[in-house]
Amino acid sequence: MSGQPQPQPQRAAPHARADYPRLLPMTIRLRDIDVYGHMNNVVYNEYFDTAVNQTLVELGVLDLEKSEVIGLVVHSQTSYFRPVSFPDRVVLGLRVGRLGRTSVTYEFALFRGDDDSAAAQGSYTHAYVDRASSRPVELPPALRRALEPLVRASA
Repeated sequence: MSGQPQPQPQRAAPHARADYPRLLPMTIRLRDIDVYGHMNNVVYNEYFDTAVNQTLVELGVLDLEKSEVIGLVVHSQTSYFRPVSFPDRVVLGLRVGRLGRTSVTYEFALFRGDDDSAAAQGSYTHAYVDRASSRPVELPPALRRALEPLVRASA
């Protein structure tokens, strides 16, 4: 180390609501709020996880109890721009950033009320595995077809 300050990574700019093909309305719960009066950082991942699984169930490509192929989170990240609090109504935007052979990177943005700019955004990657063996598997064709309309245009 030279003792010189290290450059800071460039922070992402908040995404716009129009960047997301799937929008899911949600309501902040009182229990989501921490002692500082805003939604606790760990709760964002619960909302992201709900958005993915609700979408997969609604698209008919996930049965939470019986699907032989399941996605496991292997990476996640979130950036925060503005606080969210109770009783805010939020809209969670969902899209697919990368549709791989054995994995999918889902991207999210959480919009407060009618705001067009994200209060927080992030992503996580699901590695798809055989439920019984936990061994990696290729994405089932039905899952790939269901997710293709959600792929980010520049991905």
